[in-house]
Amino acid sequence: MASLDQTRDLLGEFIAHRTVSADSNLGMTSDIAERLSDIGARVDFQTSPDGRKANLFATLGPEEPGGMVLSGHSDVVPVDGQDWSDDPFTMIERNGRLYGRGTCDMKGFIAAVVAKAPDFAALPLTEPLHFAFTYDEEIGCLGARALAGWLADQGIRPKLAIIGEPTMMRVIEGHKGCCEYTTRFHGLAGHGSDPERGVNAVEYAVRYVTRLMELGEALKSRAPADSPFAPPWTTVNTGSLTGGFAHNVIPEEARVEWEFRAVQTSDFTFVKTEIEDYVASVLLPAMQKVSPAARITTEVMGEVAGLEPATQNEARDILLELTGGNLADVVPFGTEAGIFASLGMSAVVCGPGSIEQAHKPDEYLALDQLQNCLDMLDGLEERLHG
Repeated sequence: MASLDQTRDLLGEFIAHRTVSADSNLGMTSDIAERLSDIGARVDFQTSPDGRKANLFATLGPEEPGGMVLSGHSDVVPVDGQDWSDDPFTMIERNGRLYGRGTCDMKGFIAAVVAKAPDFAALPLTEPLHFAFTYDEEIGCLGARALAGWLADQGIRPKLAIIGEPTMMRVIEGHKGCCEYTTRFHGLAGHGSDPERGVNAVEYAVRYVTRLMELGEALKSRAPADSPFAPPWTTVNTGSLTGGFAHNVIPEEARVEWEFRAVQTSDFTFVKTEIEDYVASVLLPAMQKVSPAARITTEVMGEVAGLEPATQNEARDILLELTGGNLADVVPFGTEAGIFASLGMSAVVCGPGSIEQAHKPDEYLALDQLQNCLDMLDGLEERLHG
């Protein structure tokens, strides 16, 4: 049976793999693949378009539809500019906590699952047990979206999915979607003394942001009466607006980075349609009246489906039983769970650690949280055996 000491040591090895989204995750995924292959799992890789990263999908048990997926993302956020007490990629144990980048988000869950895998392999499994470890969750769930396409192409149809994001082992049955965009404005430079002869990209970017703010207000009145989220409506956020370089020069370029987090599919359509119509009918005609070459382009950084609470959710019910919880909850942050749910799986989010520690300097995972995760997996072992 997997022990806390064994799992802690494995987590330290995973932390040492610098899987920041800008870097490769192949070292970590190859490490996991070797461990899972050694216990008889069937292992597949799906590499990223540039070949520097990979999803790992592995299976124990029979080759048939159904079964469960235990999933986590291998990438972590950067440490640049953060004031860490120690090397963030060398795990340090102090006062019952394990410090290091990715300890809670979410290599702790991955370490627990991989440590527990030999126990699962020893079972007479009647349904498949899958392991899915993805790349680039932190920058738009790129790996999970690619994995979803691969699963559909391969005809692999799991029934249940547990995504081990840090929830303090609370069972989460719903979260908002998260859609992130970068919109660029290409105008016409000129001297600040004659604004009419240029196309001020910054000013058009400001008008664009103003429209986003108006949509944000309109979305409040669209909140479902029974929305479980806080706040209950779809939110819009402008993360940055940059452009220009001098007081007296009409800026030719500007950039807006923005996002919205939808509580319902109709809001996704509403925001996209409204902002695209505003660009096509108002901003672009005004810009191109002065300079026909002016343009506005939007790059999709990530469009991640939300996880909508469902009356029937077998994964939720199993996790409540395994954790001893009474009620499932919802969270405002996004995960890959909605992607698995879009494939017809019953999906739930439950993992060790607090989201309050994620992305911060001196990120940590409490040892008792890691033990609680192992206890849940021990319960899953008993369920699969019985």
